[in-house]
Amino acid sequence: MSTTQVLEFTRGPLFKFSLLVFTLGMLYRFFRILFLGWKKDYAPPRGSAWVGIVKTYLKSLIIFPFLPPKFPSSRHRPLTYIAGGMFHAGLFVVIFLLAAHIETWREVLGFGWPSLPTPLVDGAAVVAIVGLITLASNRFVNPVTRMLTGVGDWLNLLFVFLPLVTGWAMYHHLFGLDYTKLFIAHMVTVDWLLIWIPFSRLSHFLTYFITKTMHGAKFGRLGVEP
Repeated sequence: MSTTQVLEFTRGPLFKFSLLVFTLGMLYRFFRILFLGWKKDYAPPRGSAWVGIVKTYLKSLIIFPFLPPKFPSSRHRPLTYIAGGMFHAGLFVVIFLLAAHIETWREVLGFGWPSLPTPLVDGAAVVAIVGLITLASNRFVNPVTRMLTGVGDWLNLLFVFLPLVTGWAMYHHLFGLDYTKLFIAHMVTVDWLLIWIPFSRLSHFLTYFITKTMHGAKFGRLGVEP
């Protein structure tokens, strides 16, 4: 196969297969959690569950979600929270606001949205890469987190890092490689990441919203400020 044919394969059939595995895997996780049920609360409600949900999400938008000032752990481990915020915010911008990625979303979903200027997204990619490297370094240096970090956790970091760094290298024509070869490397790492996510802790982006909704509803019903 020629380089062009390999690229077309990674962008076409392999990407579609990876997307199918990702979608089916995440749907399985979602419905598995859903079918676990919600323990009935027999205590009389003191507030509205819906109000609690809305407040929870509004606070996440207004207050930097990765550095909650009321949480003692954010004061004890500021590096983890700041680096985590950098990584997640940068990754969000790269995935959803880069023009080339929006075109991919348009092909998948049938619609798109406005993009940010490429230099801004490039800066966000750097922020995400620095944040991820900081998180990995902290896990390795800190004896407690190093002990708690298994092989799967290191693989998660690696498999997220590779699409970021290959995409950034492709944009800047780094490593002295042909653009097409960098594009192939980027697509292979993206395809593999899509397959990996449903079977790993990276699927937490789905459970995050489920947990947030449940906690908001519980706090709202009990009349407790989330």
